[in-house]
Amino acid sequence: MVINKIPNYNYIMIEKFNEKIAISGVFKNENYHNDPYLRSLITSHEKIRTKIYKSADQGAKAIANEIASLIRIKEVEEKKCVLGLAVGAGPNEVYQELINLHKKEGLSFKNVIVFTVMEFFPISPDALQSYNRALNEKFFKHVDLPEENINYLNSTIPQEKIYDFCVSFEEKIKKLGGLDLILLGVGGIGNIGLNEPGSSANSLTRIVSLDDVTRTAAASVFFGKDNVPRKGITMGIKTILDARHIRVIAWGEGKAPVLARAIEGEMTEEVPVSFLQLHDDVRIIMDEAAGAELTRIKTPWLIDAVKWNDRLIKKAVVWLCQKVNKPILKLTERDYNDNGMGDLLTEIGSAYDINIRIFNELQHTITGWPGGKPNADDTNRPERKEPAKKRVLIFSPHPDDDVISMGGTLLRLVDQGHDVHVAYQVSGNLAVSDADVLRYLDFVSDYSGTITEDHKMIMKQHEKIRKFLENKKPDQIDLPEIRTVKTLIRKGEAKAACRYAGVKEQNVNFLNLPFYETGGVEKKPIGKEDIDIIVNLIKKIKPHQIFAAGDLSDPHGTHRVCLDAIFKAIDILKKEVWMKDCWVWLYRGAWHEWDIHQIEMAVPISPGELMRKRNAIFKHQSQKDGAMFLGGDSREFWQRAEDRNRGTAKTYDKLGMAEYEAFEAFVRYEFL
Repeated sequence: MVINKIPNYNYIMIEKFNEKIAISGVFKNENYHNDPYLRSLITSHEKIRTKIYKSADQGAKAIANEIASLIRIKEVEEKKCVLGLAVGAGPNEVYQELINLHKKEGLSFKNVIVFTVMEFFPISPDALQSYNRALNEKFFKHVDLPEENINYLNSTIPQEKIYDFCVSFEEKIKKLGGLDLILLGVGGIGNIGLNEPGSSANSLTRIVSLDDVTRTAAASVFFGKDNVPRKGITMGIKTILDARHIRVIAWGEGKAPVLARAIEGEMTEEVPVSFLQLHDDVRIIMDEAAGAELTRIKTPWLIDAVKWNDRLIKKAVVWLCQKVNKPILKLTERDYNDNGMGDLLTEIGSAYDINIRIFNELQHTITGWPGGKPNADDTNRPERKEPAKKRVLIFSPHPDDDVISMGGTLLRLVDQGHDVHVAYQVSGNLAVSDADVLRYLDFVSDYSGTITEDHKMIMKQHEKIRKFLENKKPDQIDLPEIRTVKTLIRKGEAKAACRYAGVKEQNVNFLNLPFYETGGVEKKPIGKEDIDIIVNLIKKIKPHQIFAAGDLSDPHGTHRVCLDAIFKAIDILKKEVWMKDCWVWLYRGAWHEWDIHQIEMAVPISPGELMRKRNAIFKHQSQKDGAMFLGGDSREFWQRAEDRNRGTAKTYDKLGMAEYEAFEAFVRYEFL
């Protein structure tokens, strides 16, 4: 697969944006990194060593370098380096770095012996969803690792022989002197490998029944939950704990709650990763988003003196309100002093002064005019009043994210007379079920009116498609003709939603970014071609506002990639004169909402507007009633959106703001 090379981009603004979102505490004594006492103080709540990096790239490079050093030391000692390797978003980035070290610095893997950590059961080793295949595709075949040095967990042997296989697997590890290092990811329910909640600390390599959450999370890869195996084979927790070094990779805020429980809570079978507290040389590598619930990031003022800045003060005051269950204006000096925030009073002033300041800041985020209010003082408004009628470009990763995530705001922008354009970045065809394809084929076959060239092609291939679907296996990639049908289904639904919202037909853009069009869940990296498509659209529209999905913890990764492509396009265009008048607002998708202290524009949604938003979402019929990519949350997308929007409004209400039915929230990305 050939990917176009991308020129080097300036990521300073992106890093600043990430820091703005993370708002990790900056301790007054900055020597804590080098001072053992200070470091032990700041990490005093943590029972597992952690290392937090600003980006996943930095963390992946650090672990890859550590593994490379271990391999080289073993090579000098003329010994084998025995590794346990898992797959997942975190480990996969480490493998890419190891491949780079192999190709650019000559790192050899000839003295490495590998044991895989987990595999579905039963599953063919050639299946697209096989962990063994993934390791081979993403790592083994790109380096000089001898094939005979790879020990896969066998998922094809009869179940009655699995016990003997697992015993021999364990014995083989012991004969080699044990694992030198094991590299793991961590699941959203705290599983390591396929050790689900309830696993014992004494468990060894074995067959396990998969948790329903695990199977639901894997449903997208298997094109439906019904196709996900109910069992798996995994190294046990004791097998993992017997390794000399354990490294765990975790990225994104989706992992934050379970990591906080594992790192700062008690050991429990409910959170298997917490058993790593028993190991002397374990480290969890994460980004700031994954560490968001750790005390040193969430409430650093409870540990030591911090450098108070505007964002940290806002974060702390919101936290205090939620802790003592009071609105902002009712907080007292006693509340501040009793909850570790007395130094804020000393440094800033009285509780009254702080309360008024933060109340006003939050109040000023609320606006019913997301495009700016004409002929009004905009000093304390999140958006400018000029130009009164703005060109607005809404980027939607999939063909329904616009209405799910900011449908109320979209409707309001149209109602208030702005020139609204929508750009769907990928086709979303992967999320259309085969049943919907057959329903569409039946309609086309029975239709007797004027038909398009696309329809003619579909009718011509009707029998071919139907026969393929009748015999389709769970790991098969759809025929190009089927992907065309699925793309047309989603395109038609998106057009219907835009039509309902009042967006002009000529303002609806389908970008079909090439990185997505592989036919499988695994996508290509972003290429120059993808970025150029976005650059050209922005240049064509010259928007005053850009809205984009800032859902960095999207479990399927597409949102993250689409946002990265937008950031890179903006970086290319930022020197254009007209870009100085363009503001970029980021919304969140179906999985998370911005925290209250992060929100910079909150758009109230009335009960009537919420119903209109729901109706717009309903136009995406293929994504209703058990869509393929619901993830671990069984609620439909419209339900998640409404619950989230109402939850944000309720939080504002509890903080003492005016009571609204719902809110859609945005954070500004400042690129200049």
